[in-house]
Amino acid sequence: MGLNLDDKKAVVAEVAAQVANAQTIAVAEFRGIGVGDLTVLRAKARASGVYLRVLKNTLVRRALADTPFAGLGDQLTGPLIYGISNDPVAAAKVLNDFAKGNDKLVLRAGSFAGKVLDKAGVQALASIPGREELLARLLGVMQAPVSSFAVLLAALAKKREEAGAAA
Repeated sequence: MGLNLDDKKAVVAEVAAQVANAQTIAVAEFRGIGVGDLTVLRAKARASGVYLRVLKNTLVRRALADTPFAGLGDQLTGPLIYGISNDPVAAAKVLNDFAKGNDKLVLRAGSFAGKVLDKAGVQALASIPGREELLARLLGVMQAPVSSFAVLLAALAKKREEAGAAA
């Protein structure tokens, strides 16, 4: 059953709202993916904070008009699933990881920072560590001097105790 005009306007408004806050859009073609596999993909997307939806291409073109992602409109043909995220790499990572294990999902294109990406560009974007991983690395780097300082203090205290006990 097709969408009536009000439903189409609602879909365009919903997608436009997601795009307004997005940093990245990744697009993949899907043919013959089972419902179970699609459910797994949606769960992974939800866990990563990615808006993932199968949409009519014409409605997405309308939602992308007058945005930094408007250049992606030429790539929107065929049955596509759209991943939209506020995290610069999350959408690309979710679709790329799923495509590695399922040959029926083929990365098509994406857009990041106003630039249209081809399949290789989306894969390269997906290989960048995500925000959470980068924050964890930063925290580890910041904690390293503190923990080594604590070890040094403990060693000094032990040495003083030994020196005090020997005297």
